[in-house]
Amino acid sequence: MNSRSCLSIVLAAGEGTRMKSALPKVLHKVAGLPMVAHVVRAAEAAGAGELALVIGHGADEVRKAAEKFAPAAKLFVQEKRLGTADAALAAREDIAAGYDDVLVMFGDTPLIDAGALVAAREKLAEGAAVVVLGFRADEPTGYGRLIEKDGKLLAIREEKDCSEEERRITFCNSGLMAIAGAHALALLDAVGNDNAKGEYYLTDIVEIAGGQGLSVVATEASFENALGINNRVQLAEAEAIWQKRRREAAMLSGVTLIAPETVFFSFDTEIGPDTVVEPNVFFGPGVTVGAGAKIHAYSHFEGANIGPGCDIGPFARLRPGAALKARAKAGNFVEIKNATVEEGAKVNHLTYIGDARIGAGANIGAGTITCNYDGYSKFFTDIGEGAFVGSNSSLVAPVSIGTGAYIASGSVITESVPDDALAFGRARQKTLPGKAKELRARRAAAKKA
Repeated sequence: MNSRSCLSIVLAAGEGTRMKSALPKVLHKVAGLPMVAHVVRAAEAAGAGELALVIGHGADEVRKAAEKFAPAAKLFVQEKRLGTADAALAAREDIAAGYDDVLVMFGDTPLIDAGALVAAREKLAEGAAVVVLGFRADEPTGYGRLIEKDGKLLAIREEKDCSEEERRITFCNSGLMAIAGAHALALLDAVGNDNAKGEYYLTDIVEIAGGQGLSVVATEASFENALGINNRVQLAEAEAIWQKRRREAAMLSGVTLIAPETVFFSFDTEIGPDTVVEPNVFFGPGVTVGAGAKIHAYSHFEGANIGPGCDIGPFARLRPGAALKARAKAGNFVEIKNATVEEGAKVNHLTYIGDARIGAGANIGAGTITCNYDGYSKFFTDIGEGAFVGSNSSLVAPVSIGTGAYIASGSVITESVPDDALAFGRARQKTLPGKAKELRARRAAAKKA
């Protein structure tokens, strides 16, 4: 399809009142990405060279979001909600530019697959003027039916207008259309609003094109491709379908998921082969995992890079900016943020590392924290190669611990430690024989009084 130019028009102007949300419907997320962004990504993967995003009047949040996930998109405003054909015509300027193919898509169908879009474009390349994406439904109640004869699509009939025979049709309308660019503007302009709602329906171009002797066909995709989201229940259904797809893809690529249904990925998760993921692990956006890593149960990651052969968790939290090099370890109840753990270094348990670098082969004892924030600014801690930090130590940034240095357990380190030095940062222990018994007696008497 690379030889054919393509414009994708994504309709994202609906308010989505059934979502019961202040957030525009198309910005609700599936796998950490707004629904409309999933549609944009599918269009791009299908070879859409240009993108037109139609938003509602005053939809500033959609406009701002579009700048992030579709910076090259041209934004058009549907001033009044007068139907899907009217919404598509908001992008009249781009339609008139003369693309070979025009795809009209909906911003609330996050599971649309690029392959289905390519199949529709292929029908255009074969000479069709209009291609409708359809799906088979065991229970078609509520969906518009695709009326075909001799391989041609004659009409899209809403269920309320169907005859008894037509109601038995299980081939249903997804809403998505591909239109030959040479006919797109004329067909859309020919749509009228002589209906109960006084709206301009995109589906009308099927009969309009057929009446002009143009070729109109349907192509079939899975139901998932057509799943439109109107409420939170359907949003959860879409999330479940997306996760199932992604888990299967991960396992087929060589990743072991011990309890697949308990592992959640984001839209951009990258995970290498021979990695083992135990139950109840959540991958937020921006996470990469190298080959052969072991991810233990109940861990949560976001914006983190986990190198090959790393051992993470259980109950580990890696926050944005965490980078663990090959064979590094972050054990149970360890939190790492904006810090690099070099090759083979170990942060075994009960530890917070933030705004820091831990050198290769270093060992960080239990209960250690980098004190990186003074209430106003963040400061950096640098721990050298092969250093040993004893348990329950507080490293008050900015501070550096030299290569091979040793920090005694329970220390509060406020000054930098040279290479191979031993540092103590604690008060000397003092033991007073018999004083505990005396103290208890005094307190018991005070309580009784």
